Amino acid sequence: MTVRQPLSNHNGRIAIVDGLRTPFARIATHFRDHSAIDLGALAVGELMRRNGLQAKDVDQLIYGMTVMIPEAPFIAREVALQLGLDSVDAYSITRACATSFQTAASAAESILAGNAEVVIAGGTDSTSSVRLPMSPKFSSTLRDVSFAKSVGDRLRLLASLRPKDLLPQQPSITEFSVGETMGQSTEKMVKKWGVTRAEQDDLAHASHSNAARAWAEGRLNRQVMGVDLGGKTLKDDNLVRKNSVRESYDKLKPCFDTSGAGTVTAGNASPLTDGAGALLLMSEARAKAEGRDILGYIRSYAFAAKTPKDDLLMGPVLAAPIALDRAGLSLGDLTLIDMHEAFAGQVACNIRGLASADYLREHLGRKGALGEVDCSKLNVNGGSVAFGHPFGATGARVIAQALHELKRRGGGTALTTACAAGGIGAAMVLEAD
Repeated sequence: MTVRQPLSNHNGRIAIVDGLRTPFARIATHFRDHSAIDLGALAVGELMRRNGLQAKDVDQLIYGMTVMIPEAPFIAREVALQLGLDSVDAYSITRACATSFQTAASAAESILAGNAEVVIAGGTDSTSSVRLPMSPKFSSTLRDVSFAKSVGDRLRLLASLRPKDLLPQQPSITEFSVGETMGQSTEKMVKKWGVTRAEQDDLAHASHSNAARAWAEGRLNRQVMGVDLGGKTLKDDNLVRKNSVRESYDKLKPCFDTSGAGTVTAGNASPLTDGAGALLLMSEARAKAEGRDILGYIRSYAFAAKTPKDDLLMGPVLAAPIALDRAGLSLGDLTLIDMHEAFAGQVACNIRGLASADYLREHLGRKGALGEVDCSKLNVNGGSVAFGHPFGATGARVIAQALHELKRRGGGTALTTACAAGGIGAAMVLEAD
């Protein structure tokens, strides 16, 4: 693997000047009446307000989501238009749970290429707004009715429907290529890698405890905006267990494998969530010329892929070594590690994978393991099990959260990662002076 210099051009490094998000809310609660567009506009609008930006100051808006809005799939442009940013170039990206890792990387590439100097990147999702799917029979019949040439033809088609065809289907986050939910895939992974229920529950308890402490100590105040909800302001995430008790996790029943051998529960998995996040990126020269207080820099990033048939959520194990090589760093050099927690079991499997010479030799052709993860550096202010996981926004949360913590500590480097559908993995190395 060729070691590359940290990302930079004649205008210096890629600066992340600021990063913030809305509070994250459990599905069908505080944001039940907010669309993904609404949430995205809240985050982007507040980011611009805090940094004194007007439409003329922004070269591009790169924004994404995972749960598509059928009538408005062009999320970036819709957010721009809702904010009155009619003159701002915008484009959308979806990379499942790694969406806003990609929007940040795309913003960096645009700045490096000299196509932009000021870019807003991020993502949003509203699981509360998911439309209930109808049965395939009902949908195909309505399609055929719309094209039928006579009333008689329409009536015959409608008469073919049965009561069961009229019932809405349960929404499901299923991996199309393998026909499994991510929870089912995680059950397979933890069995393969020997991850126990206790280990998963330990990680979940740590996620909630770290998140609760971060809120109590004011570490998240700057990076989480308040949202007005008809006279009341939502400031905190409503999913964090402020008084997490380890023993309480033992009482929860497995959700995905109910045979008696299951270990993935609602307590050690990230819940369905609504929220949005945004990052402000500039060339280092532009940020310093404007006297900006820079949050940190993107040192490197990488995306990797593997077959989703086995180890669906192990993509970060493949992306992290590439990103660290590109940054010229080893695992031991890092100040922080922030892994998106789709499931506590997924994190535990990824930790094992990074320490497995055989796994990295098989999938990356590397000569040795990346190393052991120092858990005292891992998700120190909580992770997705505690905060929730609005798919398109999680990357922006992870990046901003890691940089804010590096800044609070006086600088250093952080590895951030996310697994995603299709066997995709994302990794980004960040640094703060």
